[in-house]
Amino acid sequence: MTVFAVEYVYDAESGPVRDEHRPAHRAWLSSLVDAGLLLASGPYGDGAGALLLMKAPDAAALQETLKQDPFAAVQAIAGIRTTEWNPVIGLLAGHAS
Repeated sequence: MTVFAVEYVYDAESGPVRDEHRPAHRAWLSSLVDAGLLLASGPYGDGAGALLLMKAPDAAALQETLKQDPFAAVQAIAGIRTTEWNPVIGLLAGHAS
């Protein structure tokens, strides 16, 4: 499994939509934790986006998983950047196996 850093970018205008769908979004995130696919996630302090550290077999599988996010279904995400990441030191080191 590969670890990916996934950055969500939010439009300021999407706040009400995100507020409405946040419970479903967080339930989806919790299901990914239970499946061993989500290592950590949370919003940026300025509210302009979020960071998700996820495991997936490859980039295509990751994209399929991200399409299932309730925020994606209601177009609450303005942009997504994914980068393969190799944690070598710290709490997440060794999670790429």
